[in-house]
Amino acid sequence: MGELADVELAAVTKRFGAALAVNAVSLRIPKGAYCCLLGPSGCGKTTTLRLIAGHETVTSGDIFVGDQIVNDLPPAGRRTAMMFQDYALFPHLDCLDNVAFSLKMRGVGRVERRRQAFEFLERVHMAEYVHRMPAQLSGGQRQRVALARALITNPSVLLLDEPLSALDPVLRGHMREELKRLQIALGITFVHVTHAQDEAFALADLVVVMNRGSVEQIGSPREIYNRPRTAFIAEFVGGHNILRGRVDGGDERRCTVVIAGGARLDVPLRRDRAGAEVAFTIRSDRVSLAARAGEPAAVTMNTLHGTVVAVEYQGPLVSVVLDVGTVDEFAVLLAESGFEKDPVQVGDRVKVSWAIDDGHVLANSTEESQ
Repeated sequence: MGELADVELAAVTKRFGAALAVNAVSLRIPKGAYCCLLGPSGCGKTTTLRLIAGHETVTSGDIFVGDQIVNDLPPAGRRTAMMFQDYALFPHLDCLDNVAFSLKMRGVGRVERRRQAFEFLERVHMAEYVHRMPAQLSGGQRQRVALARALITNPSVLLLDEPLSALDPVLRGHMREELKRLQIALGITFVHVTHAQDEAFALADLVVVMNRGSVEQIGSPREIYNRPRTAFIAEFVGGHNILRGRVDGGDERRCTVVIAGGARLDVPLRRDRAGAEVAFTIRSDRVSLAARAGEPAAVTMNTLHGTVVAVEYQGPLVSVVLDVGTVDEFAVLLAESGFEKDPVQVGDRVKVSWAIDDGHVLANSTEESQ
């Protein structure tokens, strides 16, 4: 049977009239996992989260929380809690009563519910602000109160809709650490919607990449980044150069691909099908750059020549963008120290090279990468 799923979607589809928002999504989220639904705006990730929460109804398919189908249950009956993007705090209640509100609706006495609310505010480092109103809090403080309010219901699954999007970059980093710390300490399943790949990779055990209402790939952050299944995923997560061409011979370990302009590059593709069209990626941080032609490349390396069109300083890293004549741009990501030893500038003619085995062939071409 495999690992116990805390949340499972079985061919879940959601339509809004003629518009298909979620298309036959099947997904198993293990108990105690931190899962991020990742994708661009309009890909269906927030609708999927709202379907799990019960704030939208499925058109077809089933949603399980634990071993129970929850399609027809109201949000309060699903053992889930949702933290909304705008936090949705009551402006007329102080922090303590905002957090205690759901217990009040369940009939818990005033003393007990306020005691529990104070404990959860302590967990999110907000105990000193218990009597402040939401308007008196910063964005990060409001987020912590909203998190405490969601957790006080003791859910088995916490659902988070873009919880960090309104925060500045420094606070976003602090709150990422806080969310992960809480998830580990509580041991419950988190399902977190985001459009930011760095956020998903920093937090998640399991990343679900969505596109146009469907799931494109499910895997760990390392799997998604190192082995993107499709060109869409490689472009969305960033850090990859995508090249396309036609297979022209090879052996059992690799194939030679002829790209636009006639350059011949080898890729680690085991199936030799002459004439097949393929797309493959090379990570920008796996590419070497030389300001001079130097010695011929080793037989285990691929080589291209290009012209520098942009140099971007990024602190510890420097991004060098090239025109290699085959794609819109080809990026090389270098350590600052390495760049300083052999700097280049816009207009320079340079050589780039990378190990053949660092190439990764994408699906949705004639040759499958799986």
